[in-house]
Order: sequence, then structure tokens, then C-alpha cells
Amino acid sequence: MPTTWKTMPSDFIAKQCDVALGGVSVTLKRLQTVWFANPLDTDGKIPLVRCADKKKYRTVEQMNKASVRLIEPAGSTNEAFVHTYLPQANLTLFHDNVTIFQQLVDKKADVMITDASEALYQQKRFLQLCAINPEKPLQYGEKAWMLPRADISWKVYVDQWLHLSKATGEYQQVVGQWLAAK
Repeated sequence: MPTTWKTMPSDFIAKQCDVALGGVSVTLKRLQTVWFANPLDTDGKIPLVRCADKKKYRTVEQMNKASVRLIEPAGSTNEAFVHTYLPQANLTLFHDNVTIFQQLVDKKADVMITDASEALYQQKRFLQLCAINPEKPLQYGEKAWMLPRADISWKVYVDQWLHLSKATGEYQQVVGQWLAAK
């Protein structure tokens, strides 16, 4: 089901979805309306930039300048991070969570702050892009699957399935295929 970061929790509830997979950041605000399965992994916000510019945008100080063109999906936790930590940068909010990365490749933006897992995945898709310090995020975060609040049996089942897939190594094997660093 198509959605945006801004409308995802309400879309999720309205459409009576069973699970939102992928890179869903656990936040206290989201926990007011949905549940999350046990965290898949820890994560955090990092810069995603063109590889040619990776030395220019390593720190908050380097990015928090009016000359730096940031691009973020509207309503995302990335947007919230930028408003808090990079208020001097020139922010553009983008409408599409999928094609936003091409904006960096096409030099229409300099930096996207995103989760380390997302940055690692995108640098595999776009060889011109580099994840900056994915092992040392600028902010702590967790990733989990979003679940409906109304079904505790489903949450218990999903939590146990994820636990077993991690214990057998199946989860790490899948992650390795998608998020391996360059």
C-alpha cells in the first residue's frame, strides 16, 4: 500500500494492515498509536552523500551551513533530525521516498540525513553515493516492524518468529545481502 512517512501511522491503522516492514524507526510518538515488534537492530542518523563529496560532509558542523543543500522526505524522522541539528542548512522537503536518492546523484542536493541501514542499502543501489560513518551514527535509533495495537497474539507471534530467525542466523544472512558496505 503506498504511503508517506507523514501519513504512515494513520494509513496503517485506517487500512487495517498487519505489518509494516523495512526501515520503520521506533519513536515514542508512533508508539502512541501502533505497536512495534522487538527491535530488529540499532541504527541511527548519518549523512548520505555523493562519494566525491564524502570528506566535505562528515560532521554536523560541516553540514549546518546555509550553503549546504539538504533533502529529506516530508514528515520523516530524518526531517525532525535536520530541524533540530542542522537548522542553518538549506532544506528541501521531497514528496517521494523512492526517487529522492536520484536527487543526490543528479547534484540537485548535497546531503540526505537518513538511517544508517537506509544509507547502506542506497549506496549499493547508487554507486555514486556513500554512507558516512554508518558504524558511528549522529543519533541513536532502532528499527522494528510496525504492528497494529489491537492484536497482542500477532505481536507475540511476530516477536518469537524474529527471535528464532536471529537465533538461527537467517536474519543476519538476509541483512548481509541487502546492507553490506562497499
